[in-house]
Amino acid sequence: MYTLELLLKGNPAPIVVHQKEEEAANRAYQSIVNALRSGSPQSLELTCDRTGKKVFLLTGELCGVQMTSKSGGASPMGTRPGFLAQLQS
Repeated sequence: MYTLELLLKGNPAPIVVHQKEEEAANRAYQSIVNALRSGSPQSLELTCDRTGKKVFLLTGELCGVQMTSKSGGASPMGTRPGFLAQLQS
C-alpha cells in the first residue's frame, strides 16, 4: 500500500490518499508534482483505493506532497515516515 499525503495551505491536517500499486501511486505523485510546477492552478481528482472515496481540489491550494510505502513491519506508535516526522520533533 502506498500513501500520498497532500498538504494544503492553512490546513494542519493532510489529505491522505492510498494506492495499492506502486505504478498508480507514482503516476498520481507525478501528476501532482507536474501540476505544482506548472505555476497555474489546475483541478485534480484522486481516488483512494482503501476507501473508494474521491477528492477534487485545486492545485493552487497545495503546498506539498509526500509519498510513502507501508512496509509489512509495524512502526513505533506515533512515528510517521518522511519529512513530516522531522517537522513535528
